[in-house]
Amino acid sequence: MPEERPTMPPVRLRTDAELARDALAAPLLARAVRLARWAEPGKPVASGGVLPESELRAAIELLGLSGDEDGPEHTAQAWQLAVDTGLVEIDESEEASAAAAAAGSDGDGDGKGDGDGADGAAPLGDEFSALAISGEELRLITEGGPRDILDIWLDGFETVLADAAAPDLGDIAAQISEGGELDLDAIDWNPEEEAEFLDGVLGNLYLLTALDEEAAAASVPLPALAASMIVPEDMDEPTDDILEEVSEAMVRLDDQFRLLAPTGLIDYQPVDEALIQEVDGEGRIQEPEPAEELEDEDVSRYGMVRLTPLGIYAVRARMIEAGIDAPAVGDLADKGADILLDALPGHPEPAAQAEAEQWLARHTPEEAARELLAAARGDDEGAPLRRLTCQQTLSLVGTEAEPALREVLDDRHLGGLARVWLAEHGVAGVPEPSEAMVFWLTVDTLAAQLATEGDSAELRDLVRGLVDQSGSFFDSAWRVDHPATAEVLEAMGRLHPDKQAAKEARKAAFKARSRA
Repeated sequence: MPEERPTMPPVRLRTDAELARDALAAPLLARAVRLARWAEPGKPVASGGVLPESELRAAIELLGLSGDEDGPEHTAQAWQLAVDTGLVEIDESEEASAAAAAAGSDGDGDGKGDGDGADGAAPLGDEFSALAISGEELRLITEGGPRDILDIWLDGFETVLADAAAPDLGDIAAQISEGGELDLDAIDWNPEEEAEFLDGVLGNLYLLTALDEEAAAASVPLPALAASMIVPEDMDEPTDDILEEVSEAMVRLDDQFRLLAPTGLIDYQPVDEALIQEVDGEGRIQEPEPAEELEDEDVSRYGMVRLTPLGIYAVRARMIEAGIDAPAVGDLADKGADILLDALPGHPEPAAQAEAEQWLARHTPEEAARELLAAARGDDEGAPLRRLTCQQTLSLVGTEAEPALREVLDDRHLGGLARVWLAEHGVAGVPEPSEAMVFWLTVDTLAAQLATEGDSAELRDLVRGLVDQSGSFFDSAWRVDHPATAEVLEAMGRLHPDKQAAKEARKAAFKARSRA
């Protein structure tokens, strides 16, 4: 048998047009586009497309970052993104090299200088050896569609993500300056592990968004996010070693999130630098007080992060590429009613309703009702849950569906739920159900609740209410001709708090099995 693909809960995505606007507004891509337009007629650069210092200064000024301490770094990152995504192309042909050298000698510098070079610039003394010109991707920014823009943004995001998972450049420089070969073990960096860790963190943020949209609208404290990756689920109280690992992970994530935030992937409030301490040459974050003793403002000092809608789109794209089933709301809109009813129970409630609404929007109410009712029939194990899901979906349909519901009033599987729907919609002239149909619908509903919730507190209350309303419930229930009758009665015996009622339920379950 083929290996089953991991499956994530569905997420709601913004339209491509909305996401493309978000991508263009992200600081890093917006700067990269401005630099690409600036380079359009041709800019002399060093080998590999590195900006000479004079051109870097001009680029910093163009972006309005002259007074920013991090201006050179932000500008160099934007320029690199422009090159990596094809917004800027580097021509290193002989003709281009000659033109670059000529342009360089006519500009502020002649390839020589008296300084060390600004951050991100080619060291002074390097020759102008190539021309930077605007690339084909820049045309797509203005003339292409939303999907073209999103593809460019995704390419850029991938390069930044790779940089975020890379080791500290200072550690690498120290290794190289010692004259030896680069030793990854010496700088405590495993490329695969680091990439997997960062993917796991983004996956946890994605899962939180998918499971609870309201909670995901608020940012997640960085300590909680780091702990979710490190603290074992069965550990009640983290050890000192585990807490130290969490602190190290927070420092690492703080650096990585600062790098990722300008892409538009996340909204990030960095760790307060006053909380970061140097311990044995490595950064550590002061251990926070217990969460219940911290004010909201205190918690935020340890870093707060959430995925943006653009980030949800990007992480989902990476998951799909990795072979993970990461559905989006709307994927089922053109599928059959049988597929819809099988899938919706696994969706979080808001996503399930949104998915159902999109499916219904493609059908007339009467057509939708007929398709859903037909898919809900059956005596198989999953049928009760399908019928419950059918009933919930039909609650979103207006009275135009009445003819389809009336058609199944005498149907053994569907007559009960049809009467419930007609009554809820105030339809007159609905015949009363027989006692057998009432009991059959009760067993069917309880079987569906068991399938979706197990022995939950809500089901316990439902069982108690049913038995309290009818003192002779078990005298009739065991005779119900439903495949799940015995299973439901056994569950009632487990769940009912009254010992006598529980005993009667178990006796009824035995009778049902004997009858079957």
